[in-house]
Amino acid sequence: MSSKYKNIAPLSLLTSIILASFSASSLAETTPLSSAEPLRDVLSDVAKTQNITIYAKPSVIKGNAKATNSIKSNRALINALLADSNLEAVWLKSNTVVIKDKENNESVASIAIPANNITKYQSKIERISVYGLHNRLILESGTATKSNMTLMQTPAAIVVVDKLLLSEQSSTTLQDSLRNISGLTQAGNNYGIGDNLSIRGLGANYTYDGIYGGADLENGYNPTRSMTNIESVEVLKGPATGLYGMGSAGGVINLIEKKPQEKESYEIKALVGQWNNVGVTLDATSALTDNTAYRIVANYEESDGYRDLSSERSELYASLSYNLSAENRFLFSAAYIKDSIQIDSVGDPVRTLSLDDINVPVEDLTIADLANDTDADGDGITGVQLTEAQRTELLSTVLPNDGLTPYDLGDGSLISPLSTPNDGEEIRIKVRQDIDFSSDLMLTHQVQYRDYSSDFTRQTGGLNFIYWNRNGEINADPRAPLVLDDVLYPYAARRQEYRQQFAEEKTWQYFIDLTNTWSSGLFSGEHLISANYEHREASVQSSSIYDLDGGGSLPYILDIRNPNWPTGNFEDYDPSLKTNYDKTISAYGVSAQEVIYFDNALTGRFGVSYTAIEQDYQHKGTDSAPGVGEELDTDDSGLSFNVGLNYQVSEQFATFINYSRGRTAYSILGSLDADGDDREDSESKSIDLGFRYKAFDEDLLLSFVLFETSRTNLRYSNPLYNDNENATDYNIDVTQYFYDESDRSRGAELDLNLAINEQWTMNFNATYLDATTVQGDAEEGQSKGVPLKYVRLWTSYQHQFSALPAPMKFSAGVSYEDKRSLYASGYGLPYAYIPSYSIIDAAVSYQLNDWDLQLNINNLTDTTYYSKAMYAGGLPGESRNAKVTATYRF
Repeated sequence: MSSKYKNIAPLSLLTSIILASFSASSLAETTPLSSAEPLRDVLSDVAKTQNITIYAKPSVIKGNAKATNSIKSNRALINALLADSNLEAVWLKSNTVVIKDKENNESVASIAIPANNITKYQSKIERISVYGLHNRLILESGTATKSNMTLMQTPAAIVVVDKLLLSEQSSTTLQDSLRNISGLTQAGNNYGIGDNLSIRGLGANYTYDGIYGGADLENGYNPTRSMTNIESVEVLKGPATGLYGMGSAGGVINLIEKKPQEKESYEIKALVGQWNNVGVTLDATSALTDNTAYRIVANYEESDGYRDLSSERSELYASLSYNLSAENRFLFSAAYIKDSIQIDSVGDPVRTLSLDDINVPVEDLTIADLANDTDADGDGITGVQLTEAQRTELLSTVLPNDGLTPYDLGDGSLISPLSTPNDGEEIRIKVRQDIDFSSDLMLTHQVQYRDYSSDFTRQTGGLNFIYWNRNGEINADPRAPLVLDDVLYPYAARRQEYRQQFAEEKTWQYFIDLTNTWSSGLFSGEHLISANYEHREASVQSSSIYDLDGGGSLPYILDIRNPNWPTGNFEDYDPSLKTNYDKTISAYGVSAQEVIYFDNALTGRFGVSYTAIEQDYQHKGTDSAPGVGEELDTDDSGLSFNVGLNYQVSEQFATFINYSRGRTAYSILGSLDADGDDREDSESKSIDLGFRYKAFDEDLLLSFVLFETSRTNLRYSNPLYNDNENATDYNIDVTQYFYDESDRSRGAELDLNLAINEQWTMNFNATYLDATTVQGDAEEGQSKGVPLKYVRLWTSYQHQFSALPAPMKFSAGVSYEDKRSLYASGYGLPYAYIPSYSIIDAAVSYQLNDWDLQLNINNLTDTTYYSKAMYAGGLPGESRNAKVTATYRF
């Protein structure tokens, strides 16, 4: 890392860094390579910045490099550097080359050994820039394009988070890493189960090294993914079904897993934190033979959790690399994860006071505004009739933000003892093979088996009613204040349901990619032919119990501030089997992609894919629909495509545009019905216009993207439909579902990574996201749980104290999220929202020899806030807490 700015004060530099970097490079031209630089140094720099491997014997690489202008193609650049010399370049594959004496008949395989890797004997001090790091990560994974395009060439919106940043923040789950990525946030109404994140307000597809790791397509039992075995996180924004099989419209969250290393290394990490949080991790890797290396990562962590949201996780990851030859390489990997994570499906509820019905500011409310139903519609049905004393009592409990924001339960919660944690178990086994048929033709294929099961009992409902005129009926049971034996319970929770669910999903997935690099005259590029097949088998079963409003025997919660919980077990309350089915999903896709380097500045990516998805659904019998039902199926197929252009104006600045259309199943685990057999699958489209900019000797990397993304043909429930025969509003004479919902989002994203000197680094991202859901012709406004604006900053500074042998690192982070909608007109809450918030986190770490000690303090100012939107409320964010991590490496 460059140290030429180390004497500049960070605070003064922060105010002028963007303007300074633009002005410093606005007149810069591409600087030719100096012939005075040693050839070995120039080649080593090329190897690192372009992420290629160069093998050569030290005795061969002598003298200085031939002066040459910047050239886009790696091959052309290497050839230019070796021009007029006695050396030649032999390419083993697109990113691996052997440089040898033209007259030397020695085989290239004997030269292509680790000892001859040119970066091993570079004479200059090694330097890794911010851009160089991110470029290497994106090239190694190939997530954005499955090609060898560098980051500055890539016409796609992609963000990379490296291991160092995750370590500074002590991120242990994918949820913890959200703060580092623009456009990525919590999804609304996810009942607290699993990750269920959103990219630009739309669903996300989760992959491990590009292979399926769960998707949100109405999958209600996703796991909460940990960072134990993760080197970096990449987020590709926009539909990518052509490259990754069935996927979501929002994009792909790709988790890059740790790989075996030849260098022997061992790491033991222990942590202790608030709420009895303890954990230990072991990471061991080494070469076994000249051709084989292994890696074992094991982790155990448990916590009582904030508000008793406990968690316990055991993990074991094993991987083995085997090189049959330099051209034929295998990677075997396996994972076993068992966790138990408590669920809060309600959070702090919003009290149901319909502002559309009272038509006065809450602070001016009188008992006259809480009028009883008069049967004005003449249907003979009247709601609950409250006495004047009861209305006065009810009015005395109303707060200015009732009907708008969640009711703060303080240290309490609505997590019932009948609720049980989500007990998840996951097994993943994967085999990957890379074959280099020649220096221009490469094949990668991989197969994965994944088995994930889930078992939990969650509570939902529990609405606290004050006043609501629903379909002409004021406070009609069961959507009314609770009165028992003429006693009003103004803080009661009604319409409770507990749902016990068992689910399992088994997946086989196969991907094959054949890449051919080519050149013709002034042009060069890469052909990519891909095919994928996946087969999933899912079994889902759920049972429910209800309070009296649903015809059950659960006691009402008489006071949400101090709940009277039911006793016994779930099974004691006569559960009703509500869901019971098997489902299989088979999909295949074929795609072709062309990457073209038109010249030193303009690159293009053009792809087309054909995807077919078949779903078979077998109803196995429930209490309301006993007996095995008719097997139902859907069979959808179609084309998707992407077109992207990238223009590199200078070495520092590139701009791009990308347009893509995707398609996927509208639901992976959702049921099918006879009326939905011919329903078309979901389509999505996205357009991005952005630029990337690097400066300060690649220590600053900035990206800015304008985007518009949408997904269509989504299903939503008719609030008038109720198939509970014991409910007072039982009604199956109306349509159960509608299928004309769409999600749309547009906005802007900014990501900035900075390491301006050896002491100071910074990650900054900001998002403006106008996301909306449209049902029929009605636009709901900002999508539930998605903030209009959010900004995150994380910065670290190292300081050398004279009394210490090594510097200390001080880190701080700020996260701001705008208010988020809790839109729920079907529950009398059309204007409810979660207030905006800002929280500050901090960390201090000290590394000496093989030890690393770190203290993280989250929510430093102990701010009260809500981390995500729930059913009709907000999930309280953690109060101030601390965690200490100790790491020993040997």
